[in-house]
Amino acid sequence: MRVCKHQRILIHKAFKGIAQRGKCSMGWFFGFKLHLIISDKGEILNFMFTPGNVDDREPLYSESFIENVRGKLCGDKGYIGKQLFEFLFMNGIQIITKVKNNMRNSLMSVSDKIMLRKRALVESVNDELKNIAQIEHSRHRSFANFITNALSAIAAYCFFPKKPSISPEFVHDNQLTLF
Repeated sequence: MRVCKHQRILIHKAFKGIAQRGKCSMGWFFGFKLHLIISDKGEILNFMFTPGNVDDREPLYSESFIENVRGKLCGDKGYIGKQLFEFLFMNGIQIITKVKNNMRNSLMSVSDKIMLRKRALVESVNDELKNIAQIEHSRHRSFANFITNALSAIAAYCFFPKKPSISPEFVHDNQLTLF
């Protein structure tokens, strides 16, 4: 979540010492990262704001961020790491990621492979937060205004009548189908 345009980073005073430069798939930005854990129904289970320069895996090491999460957690290739896998496994969470090109393929159930293909659900939730709930804009004049806007956008998303979701269902012949 960028808080100002690139031209204004050096003169931006409202977030001096709080926001940081970070890099995402869209390039460099100055601001914060919003880390989300969502369910297969599109519900936000937990969220955390960090400065833009924080590694995406860092919030998963926080006990308060994952305290109510159990079962399987799907992520992209950026979440691969033995230390993170062991930490989450000890907390009752199995992290599922695709393998990198230089890694050996690991055995994975068919249902896990199908769930990994549905990672676009996370991008759909981010898209609705940005475009419908307007969580990101570059007109903030204070940190309190930024947090108020972000929290109200997350609260508004929670009341959306239709959220992006996937529904994995097993049919009687033990095959997984997605509708």
